[in-house]
Amino acid sequence: MKKYRTIFVKLLVAAILLFPAGQFQLTACTGITLRAENGSLLFGRTLEWGTFDLNGRVIIIPRGHEFIGLTPNGDRGLTWKAKYGVVGIDVLGKAYLTDGMNEKGLTLGLFYHPGFAEYEKYNSNIASKSMGPLDVAQYLLTTCTSIAEVRDALAEVHVVPVVEPAIGLPAPIHLMITEPTGKQVVIEFIKGKIKFYDAPLGVITNSPTYDWHMINLRNYLNLSPVALPAKKIEELDFKPLGGGSGMIGLPGDFTPPSRFVRAVAFTQAARPVKNGSETLYEMFRILDNFNVPLGASEGSGAHKNEGMRSSTIWTVATDISNKVIYYHTQHNRRIRKIDVASIDFDSLSTGIKTIPLDRKKTQDIEDITPRQPPLSK
Repeated sequence: MKKYRTIFVKLLVAAILLFPAGQFQLTACTGITLRAENGSLLFGRTLEWGTFDLNGRVIIIPRGHEFIGLTPNGDRGLTWKAKYGVVGIDVLGKAYLTDGMNEKGLTLGLFYHPGFAEYEKYNSNIASKSMGPLDVAQYLLTTCTSIAEVRDALAEVHVVPVVEPAIGLPAPIHLMITEPTGKQVVIEFIKGKIKFYDAPLGVITNSPTYDWHMINLRNYLNLSPVALPAKKIEELDFKPLGGGSGMIGLPGDFTPPSRFVRAVAFTQAARPVKNGSETLYEMFRILDNFNVPLGASEGSGAHKNEGMRSSTIWTVATDISNKVIYYHTQHNRRIRKIDVASIDFDSLSTGIKTIPLDRKKTQDIEDITPRQPPLSK
């Protein structure tokens, strides 16, 4: 036992040396896409962060709201006004979107990408065209309606390494963008350059790069929702011990590569669904497989997770076709919804509106216990 403990310690030390501080982190966000038979399109994701509560809020951004991009030295960055109203979920009590959809149906998910996200070096001479990584989501959703417009918008800006105080480093991110047509791309920041990857499977997790995940799928071509057939060896008949034998070899750990493979396997094996409302059931069923306990998914910085019940802080399902956002949280698994299509973004004259994800951080439980009626006198 002592021998194996020594080997483990050596491997751990080697890993720490290979991954500098700020990169040796475990993150576990998972995004998936489902389509119904009638064409309805849903994008969903889990949001994991185990070190402290991100204090997410529902955020509603009106048309005309002005934004100012952040820069590393405090210069005034890119300024822009929202062309389109947006509904999403923010973090850290700031208008930093991790999830959102605008009134035209363009949908975005922001995911952690430690060890690989690397931004362009800051040049103060072009401060007015610069922004930090946590400005990108709201910039795209408030100004774009399609992936083509997203490409054009990012070609005009410089995403630079602005340190976020809550984590002590520039937030390493990548994004998945979905337009109402169903087309999807993953956007990554690699060696100071912005890279776009077509995402036909509609799945995203975390590090390494998206193209690596797609290549890694070739190691799992044997996976199938169909059980393996019985096999005869010599005079003996062997049958699978139970259902699910076609998924033998499916990786079960919380690492991004393993979750990526599982997410592809589960979405490809999803039951056929007729419409968006029925797809919602399947979306939450699949995403429940990616819930992560505290301690298995960490951010950076000191542990301040008192009051948290899970590293999976919230789970979101966005019905892009019907423009509705659904979610549940670590505290309350009751599904709540925001009907984006019904919001009058012109009437929000007071600016950005926020709503707590949980009005009470408790699960509402219906008591259906049959009770004996009181005896009559």
